[in-house]
Amino acid sequence: MADLRGKTLFITGASRGIGLAIALRAARDGANIVVAAKTTEPHPKLPGTIYSAAKEIEAAGGQALPIQTDIRFEDQVQRAVEAAVEAFGGIDILINNASAISLTGTLQTPIKRFDLMHGINTRGTFLCSQACVPVLKKSANPHILTLSPPINLNPRWLGPHVAYTIAKYGMSLCVIGMAEEFRKDGIAVNGLWPRTIIATAALQVIPGAEPERGRSPDILADTAHWILTQPSRSTTGNFFIDEDVLARMGVTDLERYAISPEKKLRMDIFLD
Repeated sequence: MADLRGKTLFITGASRGIGLAIALRAARDGANIVVAAKTTEPHPKLPGTIYSAAKEIEAAGGQALPIQTDIRFEDQVQRAVEAAVEAFGGIDILINNASAISLTGTLQTPIKRFDLMHGINTRGTFLCSQACVPVLKKSANPHILTLSPPINLNPRWLGPHVAYTIAKYGMSLCVIGMAEEFRKDGIAVNGLWPRTIIATAALQVIPGAEPERGRSPDILADTAHWILTQPSRSTTGNFFIDEDVLARMGVTDLERYAISPEKKLRMDIFLD
């Protein structure tokens, strides 16, 4: 499959950042995008709403359906899936992108924040996948792509922020389990993670994150596009790293993705 024309993507957290970048790349092919995110009014620190994202998607050549969705709530997820099917006739691709982060130690992580990370990251990924699978089974080339890392039990990735690591690895366990569970149905289930930090607006509010030493979300958008155009029956159960996928595509000059090419890139967490 050369492109995503006519395909319908259900993307969580697509109002900004990586989710929006993936949406815009697919929109340039003429895809339909379900913008499933919470933000309907401008946030004081984070740009973008589901409506501004929809306008960008349509300007890029796609069709957009903005639906206010908090993926912690089953009724909202189910309503969004039903609206997607009604608007576009089905769903071909689910992107589990929405995620909450707090790089804090055990004593510095309020249980309210712990619950938020697990509710959005692990539970939200499971819930959205559960809701979309019956519809995905009807697609000719169904994919679930989750923005989560390969599981790395090196204590260095657990000690500083165990609550966040557990929540992200919960997403990764969904990848491993569902890839096996739905293999017989031809649904590809894969993970995607960046080699370096990605300079999103959300990263900029994390103290010491140094987004200027990162890459733009476009690198993940281009990587995701390649994954999602592969045959689903032969491309499942993988944890793709953006640089490795681009190398397979024949792309070796990655400087255009760098925010500040003169600065040394900062490696992302979870990768030794």
